[in-house]
Amino acid sequence: MNTTDDQSDSGVELIERSATSDRLLAQRTLFTGTSPVASDELYAVTKVGMSTRSRFELRLQPGAVAHTNTFFGRFPASYWQRWTNVTEVTVTAHVVADTACRIQIQASDIGGHRRIVTNVVVTGDERVSMTAPLDTFVDGGALWLQFEAQGGGAVVDDVEWTVVSPESIRPVAVAICTFNRADDCARTVEALASDERVLALLDALYVVDQGTDPVESRELFQEVSKKFASRLQYLRQANLGGAGGFTRGLYEASAAGPHADVILMDDDILCEPESVLRLSAFANMTTEPALIGAQMLFLFNPDYLLASGERVDLGTLQRGVPTDEHGVRNRSVLEKLPERRVDAEYNGWWSCLIPAEAIERIGLPLPVFFQWDDVEYSLRAGRAGIPTITLPSAAVWHADFYWKDVDGFAHYFSTRNGLITAALDPGFAPKTLAKQLSRDISHSIVGLQYGLAHTQLRAIEGFLEGPAGLADGGQKALAAINQERKRFPETVTRPASELPGRLPIRRVAPSPKPGLWTDLVLAKRAVMQARNHLERGPVAISYEDAQWWHVGRFDHVFVTDASQGGVRERRFDSEKAAEMSGRLAGVMKRFLAEAPSVAEAFAREFPQLTSRENWARLYEK
Repeated sequence: MNTTDDQSDSGVELIERSATSDRLLAQRTLFTGTSPVASDELYAVTKVGMSTRSRFELRLQPGAVAHTNTFFGRFPASYWQRWTNVTEVTVTAHVVADTACRIQIQASDIGGHRRIVTNVVVTGDERVSMTAPLDTFVDGGALWLQFEAQGGGAVVDDVEWTVVSPESIRPVAVAICTFNRADDCARTVEALASDERVLALLDALYVVDQGTDPVESRELFQEVSKKFASRLQYLRQANLGGAGGFTRGLYEASAAGPHADVILMDDDILCEPESVLRLSAFANMTTEPALIGAQMLFLFNPDYLLASGERVDLGTLQRGVPTDEHGVRNRSVLEKLPERRVDAEYNGWWSCLIPAEAIERIGLPLPVFFQWDDVEYSLRAGRAGIPTITLPSAAVWHADFYWKDVDGFAHYFSTRNGLITAALDPGFAPKTLAKQLSRDISHSIVGLQYGLAHTQLRAIEGFLEGPAGLADGGQKALAAINQERKRFPETVTRPASELPGRLPIRRVAPSPKPGLWTDLVLAKRAVMQARNHLERGPVAISYEDAQWWHVGRFDHVFVTDASQGGVRERRFDSEKAAEMSGRLAGVMKRFLAEAPSVAEAFAREFPQLTSRENWARLYEK
C-alpha cells in the first residue's frame, strides 16, 4: 500500500479483515439494487472507463473511475451531525488491486461544493480503513467514496461505514400491514429475508393480514417464512385499515412494556432491505428518541423522489407540503441530489421507525382506519418532544401518488381524519377550515364531481359525530361510504374502449390567478351552470387537464382516471348540483357551530381512544 505524504494524520490505516464489537454498522456501500426496476446509478456511477458490479462488489477495469455520490451511496453526514453525538465515521473496504487503486472520501456542503476529505492508495490485497470527521455539516452536505483503478484493474468489496457503538443496541422489529395484496406482501417479506445482515438484525417480523386472500396461502411466503422461524408472527384480524394493521404490530411489540423499535412498512412497496439497517443504526445513535422515516421513491418512475421531507398545513388539510424550498420534491435524484438538511414534521408509514419510547410516552395511534394516522402520530410525538427525522439514503419504492384518483372512498377518511388531526392541535381554527372546505367542495360541484362532493360532505358529518364515530375502528364508515357512492355514475371507472367515436379532445385553459380571481372564476362557472350556458359535449379531457375551471365549462365530459386504466364520465346535473350546494350550506353552518365542542370531545376521549384497552377490544383480545 502507498499513501500520499499528507495523510499521516488523516486517520487512514490498514486493519485486519475482522469486525470489532465496539463498532456499529451504520450503512454498507451497495453497488446495485435487488431489483431491475432500480437504476444502478442510484447506487454507484462509473464516470470513466468500464466496470462490472454485483450487490456488494465493484470490479474496475484498468483506468476506470467510479463514485458513490448517489442517492443510496451517500452517507448523510448533516443528519448524523445534527441528530447524534457521533463525531466521526470510519469506512472500511476490502481492495484487491493489480497495480494500485486510489480511494477517496469526498464531501459536499449545503451548496453542493465538493471537496476531498482523505484518500489512500492500495496495492495488492488489503483491508483499508479511512476516517472522516462529522464536524462541518450542520446545514447540509454528505460523504461518499470515489475509486480509481490506476495502471491495472481493481476489485472493491465489503465496504462498511461504522461509528462507535453505544453501550447497548436497541432491538428492532418490522410490522407489515396487508389487505388482499398477498403476492406483494410475500415479495416484501422475501426482500427482507434476502439480506442476511438484515435478517439477523430483526428481533421480530409481524405480518398483520386483514384480507380475505391470505398471504399464508402463497408458496413464496411459506418458503421465506422459514428463514424467520419463531421470529415471524403472522396475525389475522378484521379489516381495521392501515391504522389497525400497523397498530397491531406496535401493540404486540410493546406487550411486555417498551422493548423494540418497530419499523412500520407497507405491503406493496419495492423494499430496499438496506434501509432497515440504516434506520435502525440511526435510531441507536440519536441523542433523544425520534421517529426515523425512510424517503419514498416513485415505483413507476424509480429515480424520482417524493420529497426531502414533508410538513402539513392543518388550516387547509394539506399533507405533503414542502418543508423547504431548497429540498428536492418530485424530481429525479439522478439529476439533483438533496444537499440541504431538511427537518420534517411527519413521515409516511411506507417505511418509518417508531421508537419504543414513543409508545410509552404518547400511546398508540388513533383508530381512524387509514389516512392521516401517520401525520397525527408524528404531530403528537412532536408535541411530546419526539421529533420526526426523514433520513436520506434510506428509502423504499412506493406507488406514485400521482396515479391515484382523488375521487375515491379514501377521500372520506382523508377529510374526516384530517379534521380530527386539526381538532387535536392547539391551533385548531374552525373558521379557516370552513372557508377552505367550502371552496374545495364547491370546486367538486362545479367540476361535475357530485360523488366527490357527497364524499367530502359525509366526511365532515363523520367528524361531527365525534369520538363515537371511531368506536368500531372505521368498518361501518367504510361500508357506508362505499354504498353511498354507488349513486353517482362518475365515481365508476369505465374502459376507454367505451368512449364514443370521434370524440373531440379539449385542452385546459391557463389557470386563474390565485386568490380573489380564482373565487371570481368559481362564481362565474356556478352562474353559467345555473343558467345552463354550457358548451355541449361529449368531449374528452385528460387527467392533467381536468381542472374544475375547465371541466365546468361543459355539460358532458369523459375524464381520464388518474390510474390511466380507464375514464370517468361526468355529466352536468342541475338537481344534484342544487342538492350538493344546499347541503354544503347546511353542513358548514353546523360545522361552525359544533366544531369547537367536537374538538373538546376528541381531546377528552383521546386517552381512551389510543389506549391498549381500546385496541384490545377492537382486536377482540
